[in-house]
Amino acid sequence: MQFSTKTLKHDLPSGLVVFLVALPLCLGIALASGAPLFSGLISGIVGGVVIGSLSNSQLSVSGPAAGLAALVFGAITSIGNFPLFLCAVLVAGILQILLGLAKLGGIANYIPSSVIKGMLTSIGILIIAKQIPHAFGYDKDEKGNMTELLPYGNENMHELLQPLQHIEVGITIICAVSIGIMLLWEKPFIKKRLPLVPGALVAVIVAVLINVVWESMGSKLAAENEHLVKIPIANSVGEFFGFFTLPDFNGFLDGKVIMYGVFIAIIASLETLLSIEAIDNIDPQRRVTNTNRELFSQGIGNAVAGLIGGLPITSVIVRSSANANAGAKTRLSAVIHGVLLFGCVVAIPFLLNKIPLSALAAILLLTGYKLAKPSFFKQMFSNGKYQFIPFIVTVVVILAIDLFGIFPAVGGKGLVIGVGAGIIAAFGAILHGNLKNSYFFHESKHHQGDTINIYLSEEVSFLNKAAIRQTLDNMPANTKVVIDASKSSYIDFDVLELIKEFRDIKAPLKNIDLQLKGFKEKYQIENELNVQSVH
Repeated sequence: MQFSTKTLKHDLPSGLVVFLVALPLCLGIALASGAPLFSGLISGIVGGVVIGSLSNSQLSVSGPAAGLAALVFGAITSIGNFPLFLCAVLVAGILQILLGLAKLGGIANYIPSSVIKGMLTSIGILIIAKQIPHAFGYDKDEKGNMTELLPYGNENMHELLQPLQHIEVGITIICAVSIGIMLLWEKPFIKKRLPLVPGALVAVIVAVLINVVWESMGSKLAAENEHLVKIPIANSVGEFFGFFTLPDFNGFLDGKVIMYGVFIAIIASLETLLSIEAIDNIDPQRRVTNTNRELFSQGIGNAVAGLIGGLPITSVIVRSSANANAGAKTRLSAVIHGVLLFGCVVAIPFLLNKIPLSALAAILLLTGYKLAKPSFFKQMFSNGKYQFIPFIVTVVVILAIDLFGIFPAVGGKGLVIGVGAGIIAAFGAILHGNLKNSYFFHESKHHQGDTINIYLSEEVSFLNKAAIRQTLDNMPANTKVVIDASKSSYIDFDVLELIKEFRDIKAPLKNIDLQLKGFKEKYQIENELNVQSVH
């Protein structure tokens, strides 16, 4: 890895900021995944040190992701053995390495954004439902089994909403205070004064202080040990390394383990590629990540995590955006954040063990809400039926399987089945209105300074997104390009967004004179794209 003192002065404080953001998230996501909390920290360390060293994305930061929590929870529950589950993580890593070597980093372009948004919305709802028991302090039933807001399987429906019937006042107060602090921290008057201090970390610190005060007073409001973080504390180096869990390699002979490995590889790869695309767009230097190398790096990271007891890893937009906003220049900041996580686990595990689980639940409740805001459903509906139908089908199928347990035979596989159902719905919606027409474009022979004309057909669907992206990305610099939509009766939302990105970001960088023809009259998007139609 190449770095200089010039970049180090930016990367060192950025790495510290990302560490402060990542620490509570690593613990919270492990909690949401039904995995040992230590496994979340392992993945944060591997995501920073290993993937940060191998990736060529300068601002991306990897670690355990909320987007995989529901899948991991279902996988651990279905497999029933954490070492066997680690074998599934190892399988996922191997598959990602193969995807990278096969140069399949562009696969995300073939998944409609409506389906991806449906998946993320469903994940948000699942996270909220699974964290409510921790938020109220009733997370185990009389048999010691984990309790959920909506119990899985109809045989447990008599326990419906049981956590709301056994509320622990002190734990609920800590959760409410934590949520209040994080909401307050998002207000401009706080953000402007303390831009580098993450609200989640402040909420955790305040939660610890409240509980310590209650304990010192002997108050019944204090959270008992079973409601606090439990990170193993080592008395020696040998004992510390004994905390890491090795995978059960018998999983390579178990079809269920292999299947979950495939599911994890698919979802983790999609989430990583979408995150990378978003981070590249906010990079002040407009550096473009090699997605094939990113998949390879993620595969190495997941393989390492699977070998030592970690959760599946992806590039995480929350940490990456915090990294960019803190002024990071190179991927050294991601490595620094991983080193700081390791130091935290080694040096101060006793402090981590004072964190109430309800404070972590508060972080996840807000994370889930941001993924599944009610206004988001309205926005998807306003985007038209070609966006809303695949979106709502994805949401309904995932929740039916993984939240309400309507199809217990496929429990825990809702994400993959829901994404598949959403893709089928997207194809059906497009084919219904696009049976006779296909996308085409014409690139005229040209010399330097000549005009390149790209004509859009009558129906342009998300299936054309990859080809259009490739065409626009390969436009030569210092040319004039006209995208003609005068014959189009429908252009997919994803394609319009792609054209907007080209007009606002990529064309100016290449000094391309871009003109859009036929968009204003037919699609009424002049204000959005600042289009000046050519007629």
